[in-house]
Amino acid sequence: MKNIKLNYGRDSINLSLDEKNILGAIEGNEFKVSKSEDEIILDALHNPIGSPRLKELVHTGETVCLIIPDITRAWQRTDKFLYRLVEELNTGGVKDEDITIISAAGSHRKQTKEEHEKLLGKELSKRLCIIDHDSFDKENLAYVGETTYGTPVLVNRKALKCDHIVLAGGIVYHFLAGYAGGRKSILPGICSYETIMHNHSLCLKENLGEGKNPDVASSKLKGNPVHEDMMQAAAFLRPTFMFNVIAGHNGKIAAAVSGNYVEAFYEGCKIVDTMDGVTITEKAELVIATAGGFPKDINFYQSIKTILNAKEAVSEGGTIIILSQCSEGLGGNEDVQNMILNYDNLLDREKELRREYSISKDVGYIFCEIADKYNVIFVSDLDPELVKKANITVVKTLDEALQLTWNRKGKDLRTYVMTAAASTFPKMVY
Repeated sequence: MKNIKLNYGRDSINLSLDEKNILGAIEGNEFKVSKSEDEIILDALHNPIGSPRLKELVHTGETVCLIIPDITRAWQRTDKFLYRLVEELNTGGVKDEDITIISAAGSHRKQTKEEHEKLLGKELSKRLCIIDHDSFDKENLAYVGETTYGTPVLVNRKALKCDHIVLAGGIVYHFLAGYAGGRKSILPGICSYETIMHNHSLCLKENLGEGKNPDVASSKLKGNPVHEDMMQAAAFLRPTFMFNVIAGHNGKIAAAVSGNYVEAFYEGCKIVDTMDGVTITEKAELVIATAGGFPKDINFYQSIKTILNAKEAVSEGGTIIILSQCSEGLGGNEDVQNMILNYDNLLDREKELRREYSISKDVGYIFCEIADKYNVIFVSDLDPELVKKANITVVKTLDEALQLTWNRKGKDLRTYVMTAAASTFPKMVY
């Protein structure tokens, strides 16, 4: 028997399985980091990809819009690198008063003074002002064109007025865009709500009943209309420079890229693949996955990354067991809860998603779509009635989940175990 420790909430659960049934443990790849965070940041800034250094691209008297993430992307640790970007701008002759910082909030809420300070760092927050983008503020939105996907692109006027736009953030797998980072600072970051929703709705196939487009997925860029639409939107603004970090498994900055906003972004995606893309040569009948414990399993909504990654390693019709405590229940807003609670079939859910698209509705739909194709069991404190219509079974213990699975499928199931499924992406090699 093989024993594997799986994080669950603020505690852990021990999994004991017959070794002959274990195909492998899918974990993040070893990624050696020999430099400090500051050394990584400076090395990237001093060695841009496809571009001169930032200080060589700007001049005295010019204005710069520095676009940074909002507090929901605090893992990008902007307070660790933002002042280095400002140093580059200052060295290039740009004064503090000529720098506009916009938080790419997309359709998210406004932020507090404390959150702004966290994003900028204490010293920089004393020197520079930060503006939250408001996707509903029509007076501060300007039309710049339409993409080939029919998305009308309206962006923040304050960004448009600047001589240069600099993108700052981080790259990670993203279930719609393939990867977060780069062009996402523009769309959804500083676009109108209508622009954002039209872009994200490209995740659906053309006709009702066809469901989601399989090309819209984590790690998928080529042929992904959501990503390609974002790239076209960013091209209307022609950002001067980009700086993005990649977080390591310990949450610290493990790598960074800078330079041309297209070339540097693609290079950063390769680094994410090296770190978190785990190659598999066959799919399993059973996948047992944990998000990695609190706060990644604080609620059902946050478990979306875990189940999306887990499904990549299981054959259709197989079983996915998710360890997600969900101490705060379903989570998310009314849209996701409505999608899970108030429909009992995928077609009606799809109709609602097409009627008025929102990301929260999409997340709710995805849970239900996966549960329609796989046998999904949650080991959780969640009330089982809440996800009953989504065709998801909830049990209190891992032993219960295993027994249910064995009763249905037998004990000898080819099994993968994912110890950090929220940030580990299985990539099938045929």
